[in-house]
Amino acid sequence: MNSEYSIAVHILSLLNHSPEPISSEYIAGSVGVNPVVIRSVTGMLRRGGLLHTQRGVMGAQLTRPPEQISLLDVYRAVNAPGSVLKVHQHPNPACPVGARIQGVLDDVFGQAQAALEARLATVFLSDISTALHQTA
Repeated sequence: MNSEYSIAVHILSLLNHSPEPISSEYIAGSVGVNPVVIRSVTGMLRRGGLLHTQRGVMGAQLTRPPEQISLLDVYRAVNAPGSVLKVHQHPNPACPVGARIQGVLDDVFGQAQAALEARLATVFLSDISTALHQTA
């Protein structure tokens, strides 16, 4: 998985934390990336129904309370892969292992993906905000 997911959680946490509108440049400084990356991820969050933005107006707003935005919602909004774990593409079908490895690993990886998504569904943006305040 690429870093867009953690960047998305960072953006949402900043927006939830700030009572004032904040610019993509400010967010980029907090995240440590170029503002173009922030605008790209913000666009994904907007298309995913988690943010409301207006062209030409600084800032973005959460579309619902942080208690109603799960980390699974964020995962899906940033076009996370169907599975974090991937099987290599061209195993040798003439090999006894190569012929069966994909099916065996698909099952194991599918279970791991389901566990990941189940866990992300139980953690909300409000939980992240609470944890951030406890460590501050």
